Amino acid sequence: MDVRDLHGKTALVTGAASGIGRATARALARRGAQLVLCDLDGEGLAAVARELAATGREVLAERVDVAKAEEVAAFAETVHRRYPALDLLVNNAGVGLGGGTLHTSLEDWRWILGVNLWGVIHGCHYFVPPMVRRGRGGHVVNVASAAGYVATEALAAYATTKFAVVGFSEALRDELAPYGIGVTAICPGVIDTAITRTAPLRGPVDTPEMRAYVIEAYRRRGYPPERVAEAILQAIQSNRALAPVSPEAWLLYALKRLSPRLTAWVNRRLAERTRRTIERQRGAVAPQP
Repeated sequence: MDVRDLHGKTALVTGAASGIGRATARALARRGAQLVLCDLDGEGLAAVARELAATGREVLAERVDVAKAEEVAAFAETVHRRYPALDLLVNNAGVGLGGGTLHTSLEDWRWILGVNLWGVIHGCHYFVPPMVRRGRGGHVVNVASAAGYVATEALAAYATTKFAVVGFSEALRDELAPYGIGVTAICPGVIDTAITRTAPLRGPVDTPEMRAYVIEAYRRRGYPPERVAEAILQAIQSNRALAPVSPEAWLLYALKRLSPRLTAWVNRRLAERTRRTIERQRGAVAPQP
């Protein structure tokens, strides 16, 4: 799909009120797209809609919980009354959850699976069939994560959902290819967004000190969501199946493909480093030089 000029094209972005979703909506607006936006944060969504409408773009925005099929179905009806089909679907809405399996409750599992996996499934279920029926091609972007191909114990549930999104995207890509619809799984690495402040923490990592440590680490990394938005457009243009975003995401991707054993060793070392950090924060051990 040619995204160099999107005038006359309709693009939907979920989770558009902040972070990668907002940056992607802005990038699409700059290229002329008609925008369909949704988010659970109604106030933040309204602000983004006003901002983009002020640039002359046509914007349809609604508060939607993508984890709830009935809400996505109603939203799809509203959208399709105005636009027979989308040209571009960006399933971006997602949440984080820090902690290992032993400290993750079933309620936590239902919540994160609902948003991160079912949100993507719902988006595709209600918006892709009209794209197929229209017969003019298009593109589907499912935002996963570098945690979608390298899992760590501290992100057990989160990685589970992102692995599933990557697998779902691979299957959907094969299915939609005959209809001229591309599918890309976007896999960002360490991106400075609000997820570091909003993601629940469970078990030993659930401390104010660890929260502050993660927020500061992502802030220092300084890789903004705007760069992910540009990577999304590049991936659509080249019809990439999977697109790591950021140097560490590419490094992990290459490492996992070349040496799964080395990847596992690195993961264990990082987990041990995290445990030592927690112990130092609790005063259990002396700070390391």
